[in-house]
Amino acid sequence: MRLQVLGCGDAFGSGGRFHTCFHVEAERTNFLIDCGASSLIAIRRFGVDPNGIDTVFITHLHGDHFGGLPWLILDGQLVSRRTKPLVIVGPPGTEARLFATMEALFPGSSTVERRFAVEVQEIEAGAPLTVGEVTASAFTMRHPSGAPSQALRLESGGKVVAYTGDTEWVDAIVPAGHEADLLIAEGYTIERPVKFHLDWATLKARLPEIAPKKLMLTHMSEEMIAHPPEDYIAAEDGLVVAF
Repeated sequence: MRLQVLGCGDAFGSGGRFHTCFHVEAERTNFLIDCGASSLIAIRRFGVDPNGIDTVFITHLHGDHFGGLPWLILDGQLVSRRTKPLVIVGPPGTEARLFATMEALFPGSSTVERRFAVEVQEIEAGAPLTVGEVTASAFTMRHPSGAPSQALRLESGGKVVAYTGDTEWVDAIVPAGHEADLLIAEGYTIERPVKFHLDWATLKARLPEIAPKKLMLTHMSEEMIAHPPEDYIAAEDGLVVAF
């Protein structure tokens, strides 16, 4: 797999970074993990073909993680002239929230006729879902978003990429990331507790149980950006990781 960071910022753009979005090229498919509000800008900046994206996997329904979907869909309709279906996989409530968001931003856009289908599939924790060439497993996290917030474990072509999404520590992070080829984990602060977010000190203490082959920290606050931990990958917009 090849992963490019299209956005790794927090909700407030700390460090001038785009909202969360990761582009993954697997053996037989391309997909996004999260699609924050600035994602289409990042797609353009880093030269990703939006029509090559088969699936968008969403961890939770905050704007900095899913708010770019209306622009991605409208781009396919009006600019990139997409014809193949776009599949969106997210937690329960994704379809209704996407409809409401599109209507709030661009009234009438959710029901307009397009040359391509937008298919929303909602994934429950503990019920793996196969979408094309990817098998997705969801794990319940602790991060209020008006719908379940989830970590995702995505397997394709014998490789596993896992992502905690935003959450404070929960034990479900261990199976979500266990021996993943790449674990992307929130590292919001160094050790200062922030409710519903993950600090590096807590995560580091549990790493022997998770045992990922590679670890990348993302969604970092200004203090983490200024003092990234050694020996692990600190996400930056545009960074490419092969695994």
